[in-house]
Amino acid sequence: MRWIIRSVIAVVLLAIVLVGSVFLIPAEKVAGIAVAKFNALTGRELVISGAVRPSIWPQLGVTTGPISISNAAWSKEGPMVQAEGLSISLDLAALIGGDVKITGVEAINPKIVLERSAKGAENWVFGGEAGGTVSAATPGVGQPFTLDKASVSGGALVFADHAAGVRYEVSGIEAAAAIPRYTGPATIDMAAVMNGQSFTLTGKVGAFQDFLDGKLVDSDLKLIAGAAEVGFKGTAGLGPEAKGALSADLGDLAAISALAGIAAPKLPEGLGASDVQVVGAVTLTTAGSLHLRAGAVVLDGNKLAMDADLVTAGERAKLSAKVTAAALDLAGVSGGQGGGESGGVQAAGWPTDKIDVSGLSGLDAVVALTADSIDLGMVKFGASQIVLTNDRSRLVAELRKVSAYEGVISGQFVVNGRKGLSVGGDLSFAGMALRPMLADFGGYERLVGTGDMRVKFLGSGASVDAIMQSLSGSGSLALSNGEILGLDIAGMLRTLDTSYVGEGQKTIFDSLGGSFTMADGVLRNEDLVLKSPYITARGVGDVGMGARTLEYRIKATALADDTGAGGLTAPLLIKGSWANPKFSLDLQAIADEKLAEQTAALEAQAEAKRAELEAEARAKLESELGVVQQDGESLEDAAKRRMNEAVDEQAQKALQKLLGGGN
Repeated sequence: MRWIIRSVIAVVLLAIVLVGSVFLIPAEKVAGIAVAKFNALTGRELVISGAVRPSIWPQLGVTTGPISISNAAWSKEGPMVQAEGLSISLDLAALIGGDVKITGVEAINPKIVLERSAKGAENWVFGGEAGGTVSAATPGVGQPFTLDKASVSGGALVFADHAAGVRYEVSGIEAAAAIPRYTGPATIDMAAVMNGQSFTLTGKVGAFQDFLDGKLVDSDLKLIAGAAEVGFKGTAGLGPEAKGALSADLGDLAAISALAGIAAPKLPEGLGASDVQVVGAVTLTTAGSLHLRAGAVVLDGNKLAMDADLVTAGERAKLSAKVTAAALDLAGVSGGQGGGESGGVQAAGWPTDKIDVSGLSGLDAVVALTADSIDLGMVKFGASQIVLTNDRSRLVAELRKVSAYEGVISGQFVVNGRKGLSVGGDLSFAGMALRPMLADFGGYERLVGTGDMRVKFLGSGASVDAIMQSLSGSGSLALSNGEILGLDIAGMLRTLDTSYVGEGQKTIFDSLGGSFTMADGVLRNEDLVLKSPYITARGVGDVGMGARTLEYRIKATALADDTGAGGLTAPLLIKGSWANPKFSLDLQAIADEKLAEQTAALEAQAEAKRAELEAEARAKLESELGVVQQDGESLEDAAKRRMNEAVDEQAQKALQKLLGGGN
């Protein structure tokens, strides 16, 4: 970049000196000399159209009509520089004293095209293989100068990197710059439009000459786009590279995303939906990587301490970060509270608001998160250590150590946004207090107990409701020393009265466990076993995870007391919504059981009668025919055997008589 600045300035100075020294010569002839010199130095063609008007008083200067400078031979973008006119003025007294002091440069509707070819050649580099004779030794190149004011109106800038496949266009440039001393500070104040987004940029570098030479110099920059504001104070160079303090308010992500040429991510509440602030020490390298240290980040009120590295090289940008936080409120990530809009089991259903995870497509990431607590709306965690890995819109949360509900959760939770949205996991819960967990998840507070649970699940859909309706998977539950509130199963057994339901009623148990499967949002259990000091119970039924319904049958048996009384068994039916379940004696089960008992009794009577008749028939056969039934032999078979024996005896006698061996 500095070659084009130096070369153009050198040629402009040459033209101005010519105007000042030979002002009696026609301006067009002087312009021709300047053009020829420029062409020879740069290898490019400078064309000045229209009149060239020199002036001596009150300022030494020159004004041109339209100008253009040709591009590199490999470019297909048209002229490298073109403008409707230039106006340049110098301080005559300073020039006579041997100093170059530019008092004003004005460009009208300029357009500048900067390019890097597929082979890495840059169109702003002159001399050598790039064409022309300009070099560091060329007179005028590197000569100190000052600039009181440079202004651009209606300008446009195009930067195209054909090697990287990127292109940026800036239009509507209104800018002013000043270089009071060549070795001193320089300032710029600019307003422009990029990708349809207007922005302003103000900046100051502490040492202009060092900045042109590619050195890192003190810099102070501020960018404003919409309601977003980014400030930097430190050192920066043309690399581009920088190191210093960053202060950014990125709440207007739409404006920042437009400048970057990407779609604005729709972040959930708690992760930057309306407020993103970043403060910290940053380093930008010439390789395009960005590094944040001792960062303080605010996302919708969530405060994070962060060290992060962003690498842009390669197919996809990748973020690596270490994050610590106090209390994190991420209820918006799950689409709302677990109980739905009305809260708890009283809600008509799960939230149907669309969950947008398009933000996962922005970049790949590996983030190690440590937090004092995390509120996910549906569940709440205590002290947590989680590693988040996002790979092409598939986010895996590895729960390394998460305390929750007096226990510990471990395993993986996956959010996959590659094709639609699906969530899944393989989680283990150890020593969990079920009542507070179920209260948060679905507003259900009737199950009290501590124990272990394992669940493997998968669901898909664009909302919490759709995901719950599609759940599939399996799991197991083992609780100890707990209570079922609002239900007295022992009382129901003693009285066969299902009114033992409501406030103050409870069933105490020593253990409760079973396994389950899930399909299409319905949880199925067939082996529930409850043991208590008073009853044992077995259960089977369905829990509608999506529909939030119950249809569960419990067969409970009251244990015998010290007097030997007890042993009563009754089937109970729990049916209805989570919000309003109904308890009743399972009449169908009772009828089925009675029918089974009666059937068994009739079958026993029939068997007894059959045995009696068979005994009578056996006795008759033995007394009248001499048939003795053998083990495993039916009466019919015994009769057939005896008949065959009789036939054999008669045949033998007949044969003996025929042979003369008998009477």
